[in-house]
Amino acid sequence: MTRSIIKAAEWTLGPETGEGAPQGIYSAVCLTCGAKAQPTDDERLPVEVWALEHTGLNPGHRQFKAVAETFWRVTPAEGNPYREIDAPSAQAAV
Repeated sequence: MTRSIIKAAEWTLGPETGEGAPQGIYSAVCLTCGAKAQPTDDERLPVEVWALEHTGLNPGHRQFKAVAETFWRVTPAEGNPYREIDAPSAQAAV
């Protein structure tokens, strides 16, 4: 077994596109009472509707913290030795 240290290699940062990974998870928190919207995958409309309905039921509750989570993946760029290891044919052999 040979161990190597890669001193310089290029990487690419981008969105996680793996199976089951959402583009985003959206939620909101009322800054007046702390009530929280149910988080939703890939759709912010239900959270927006929740905030409007919450204010409708509680007219003094008009400020919200919008929360949006995204997921990233770092992948080896062209010329990075890990690119060969991460190639689909290399993963199929494992």
